[in-house]
Amino acid sequence: MRTTVGIIGAGPAGLLLARLLHNAGIDSVVLESRDRAYVERRQRAGILEQGTVDVLREAGAGERMDREGLRHDGIELRFARRRHRVDFPALTGGRAVMVYAQTEVCKDLIALQLKEGGPLLFEAEALAVEGAGTDRPCVRFRHRGTEEVLECDYVVGSDGYWGVARAAVPDGRSFERTYPFGWLGILADVAPSHDELVYARHDRGFALLSMRSPSVSRLYLQVPADTDADGWSDEEIWDELERRFETDDDWSLSRGPITQKSVTPMRSYVHEPMRHGRLFLAGDAAHIVPPTGAKGLNLAVGDVVTLARALAHRAATGSEELLDAYSATCLRRVWQAERFSYDMTTLLHTVPGATPFEDRLQLARLDRITSSRAAETDLAEAYTGFPIG
Repeated sequence: MRTTVGIIGAGPAGLLLARLLHNAGIDSVVLESRDRAYVERRQRAGILEQGTVDVLREAGAGERMDREGLRHDGIELRFARRRHRVDFPALTGGRAVMVYAQTEVCKDLIALQLKEGGPLLFEAEALAVEGAGTDRPCVRFRHRGTEEVLECDYVVGSDGYWGVARAAVPDGRSFERTYPFGWLGILADVAPSHDELVYARHDRGFALLSMRSPSVSRLYLQVPADTDADGWSDEEIWDELERRFETDDDWSLSRGPITQKSVTPMRSYVHEPMRHGRLFLAGDAAHIVPPTGAKGLNLAVGDVVTLARALAHRAATGSEELLDAYSATCLRRVWQAERFSYDMTTLLHTVPGATPFEDRLQLARLDRITSSRAAETDLAEAYTGFPIG
């Protein structure tokens, strides 16, 4: 089997890249180790930046998102029993975000790829990337019990941190931070208790009120990193959420049946460079952010938009200038997202062993954001998205 671009991984990065390449007249093959049902149900991010929304629309993948997604014009910061709304459009010249789950983005892109695009092979396990430093790279993979070879001009690894693509990069440098806490996340069949996301800083730990639809809530609690989700009863989870979201007004938290719960670890990770020869890393294969800043999926979109432009430029002009600049171009945006995600995480979470002085600094930082238009604007601009490319 031969193609121009071999893509490992059918998450949002790999699927969107295949769509962008299709629209540019460049052929590709996508290899995904899991089956279609698994890809379409795995819960991940749910916040799309303004730039991601625009890209999906331009790619022809925005129809259902615009119909079913929830546009949000702000978030609420909650601390010391106080509430403060950050108005995104007023602070950013009209930018907003969209609540639309990664599962739904993948469903839309899969449907388009199977209808209009090149081959998308599920249950096709990539075994190795070979010849990345040559002009004839290939991917060895196993599909339906048979080992095959995909010959490519370029290989894109969008197969996550544990995938074979990252392991095929022989050099470079990694930067990493592991946090001593995680998020206990739940899905609940109950209408959200607020019409926008609520980020709560509390002495007992961070909490986040989010949603997946007008009838399904997504909520999170900061917990120790080694927490077993099954060790929390449903009643204990709701009781703790109520404590951390408490305010001095009459706001109340609505409860409902919990349909799913899990613990998400908190990590920051960057690999430099994001390229080796004709192998390009994208998404979680190259960088991971703690979810506090809602940047993971959006960073992946920035990577593949940058790469698709570079490949289209190569096809049109023969120049590899943009391909050569891929890593540096992406990393400028990646590090800004890492910085923002770190800032949001340290702003809102209770750190084990923190001193009263450090607790007061957190509150001072929140006071600054809620009393200074300049500080509030910085948060709003970062949350709604850094420029792509």
